[in-house]
Amino acid sequence: MNNEMTSMKEIIFQIKEVQKSRGLTLGEIQRLLDEKGVHLAKSTLSNLFSEGAEDKNFDYEYTIRPVANALLDIETIEDTDDMDVKVMKAILKYKIERIEELEAELSNIKLKNHEKLEKEREQSRRSIDFLKDQIRLKDIRMDQLLEAVFKKDEQQRDLLEKILSCPCRQLKFKEE
Repeated sequence: MNNEMTSMKEIIFQIKEVQKSRGLTLGEIQRLLDEKGVHLAKSTLSNLFSEGAEDKNFDYEYTIRPVANALLDIETIEDTDDMDVKVMKAILKYKIERIEELEAELSNIKLKNHEKLEKEREQSRRSIDFLKDQIRLKDIRMDQLLEAVFKKDEQQRDLLEKILSCPCRQLKFKEE
């Protein structure tokens, strides 16, 4: 991580050196960015070229890269570039394209995983709803069964009471 921070500091320092050596104002840099179709807030641009900017955190993709490209045209291979510069620009271009491809693949993977997760969630919701409905039905059946048991018990008590209080029963015991 320390190497990354040093590298970013060095890049910011070199961008500022290019700006000074070319004598560009922030307005001219803003115009160069506009020509490239990049919008960067004036405050961000001002912060990038301020004293101590090397120690601040700037987003590479949305701040550093567009400014470097506007100042140095680092992503366009020119006929006037020497062979070393052409090779470095070609490598840079390849890496940028590869990063974009990998980001697109990652987005697709995330989307597929999100869709898969959503399907699994929906299946889980359906299963939970089904199980809740089954529990509700079982509760109803248990209540009905319990009510039937209580009714049967009451009928048995009534029947037993009638048997025990039956006058014929008492007569039969007396005869014996």
